Amino acid sequence: MDSRSFEDSLELGGVGDRRFSSRGSPQTRTMRLLEDFKRNKSETFFPDNPLTQVNSSGYRSIDEENRQFIGNDIMHSGLARKLKGRHLQMIAISGSIGGIDANALDGIVVGTGLFIMTGQSLATGGPASMLLAYAVVGVSMYCTCHALGELAVVFPIAGSFSSWATRFIDPSWGFALGWNYALQWLVSFPVEVVAASEVVGFWNQSLPRAIFVTLFIALIITINMFGIKTYGEAEYVFAVIKITAVVGFILFGIILNCAGTPDRGYIGFEYWQDPGAFHNGFKGFCSVVLSAAFAFSGTELVGLAAAETANPRKSMPLAIKQVFWRITLFYISTVLLIGILIRYDNPRLTYSGTSDTDANASPLVIAFEEAGLQVFPSVINAVILIAVLSVANSAVFGSSRTLAALAVLRLAPRGLAYIDRKGRPLVAILIAALVGLLGYLAELPERDKVLDWLTSIGGLSGIFTWGTICACHIQFRRAWGLRGRAARDLPYRSPLGIGGSLLGLVLNICFIVSQVWVAIFPIHYAQMPRADLIKSAALKLMGVLVVLICYAVHKLVYRTRYIAARKVDVDSGRREYNVHLLEVQEGEERAVWPRWKKLYKFLC
Repeated sequence: MDSRSFEDSLELGGVGDRRFSSRGSPQTRTMRLLEDFKRNKSETFFPDNPLTQVNSSGYRSIDEENRQFIGNDIMHSGLARKLKGRHLQMIAISGSIGGIDANALDGIVVGTGLFIMTGQSLATGGPASMLLAYAVVGVSMYCTCHALGELAVVFPIAGSFSSWATRFIDPSWGFALGWNYALQWLVSFPVEVVAASEVVGFWNQSLPRAIFVTLFIALIITINMFGIKTYGEAEYVFAVIKITAVVGFILFGIILNCAGTPDRGYIGFEYWQDPGAFHNGFKGFCSVVLSAAFAFSGTELVGLAAAETANPRKSMPLAIKQVFWRITLFYISTVLLIGILIRYDNPRLTYSGTSDTDANASPLVIAFEEAGLQVFPSVINAVILIAVLSVANSAVFGSSRTLAALAVLRLAPRGLAYIDRKGRPLVAILIAALVGLLGYLAELPERDKVLDWLTSIGGLSGIFTWGTICACHIQFRRAWGLRGRAARDLPYRSPLGIGGSLLGLVLNICFIVSQVWVAIFPIHYAQMPRADLIKSAALKLMGVLVVLICYAVHKLVYRTRYIAARKVDVDSGRREYNVHLLEVQEGEERAVWPRWKKLYKFLC
């Protein structure tokens, strides 16, 4: 490539137009701004770090029936590769802490993840069921993330989940999964905006919610329009605030348990004896498992972000290691302390005031107030607001990248694949912004009924996505082996191997089965009116129906076939690494590290 063509590729790639100086007249700056919105015409995945095309001689990569969905176009994305390791680590470690539980218990839509919905979980299943549920989901998430890490390093391609499903399993399943995942995040955006407007109502009920809906939509869209680096920095700040709040509660909870409240001493596990460790039996446990799964949703966004990361091989393993700390420190420790400090029959856990996002329903606030600290509802409410806006930010990111990838895979209208010279999927972001206008439902008195049905569309999307990631990893490893290649040739290998992915797949299938059972036969279903029982089942199973309908329709129209392992394409879009050389260099670097650094790098 000569110098001119190289400069042209830089100009048209995700790094911005270089023809205009950063200084100059207002007219020049305006022209430069307008140039950035033009289509990125680059014909490589990332112009400044191209992916090498390799072939497996003697093997036919893709059967002809599915070729139209699994071509090389997915490598031609112009997304900018500007995320750094610290961005990925914070996205992984904070995930969706504080996000909306779209399929929460008793039809409540506007709950808030770890900060409030743990109270619902405690009231439903008791402290032991809640702890076990989060541990089981944590195991599933840990297995899934290692499979995700391996695939994302080898294939840092746009729209990872749907792209992998289309390539390794079946284009029809990629279509169903991709659209369900995109719809989940599209709907989450206005739901989170509504929740944020209600959180603000904690301080001022007199102002119209539409004011805050407008401000929040403008803020989130502006962050995403500034590009992937601004998104990463915003998530970094959001994550620091959320993590600080959770760590603060953990430290406070330990002190409170040991020192006791003003009117009593050491608490210990007293509430596990009276009123008890379990509530509502095995069905209560299954209900809490589902809430725990929703609380973990969002971690898989690291896979989408890998396509816009400067060095996936270095950043992804570090981010995946953070998942262990997120599971053990933020979730397991928090739910354990909540179960120790609060009785599951505390009436405030099922608080039904004017807003489901009211901090008074948070188990964190209940624990603080029982210790005699009355100022913390406002503090926790502020943290909840930051957490909800963080998930809204992730919703625009997740939906826009998935829609753009579906368009490239010919599973969505081609116009959605428009990516400008700054690496922004403009049309997809515009669609997310238009769906976000549903946030003005906040002014309607019956908004919860509408949001119930909207959120039910993608209610099980996270679980389907996790199971698919595990299945894709298993299929990839099988295909990799059939090419005569060893696992040691991979730039990053899941330490859990295929066994971990099998465990994760089985657990996610069990989650879906338990959801169907609890949806049809909920707790105390014998006392529920038939109409309420049917509505509850329809809401909780809508996500399953949407996925099955999308899969069946696409299968009937395009007659796609399951992709056998011998026909799986393991080359297109695969980033080439000199694994042996990299491992030798890294080994030499580790040899001079002090012991504390070796231990730190092993753990973090």
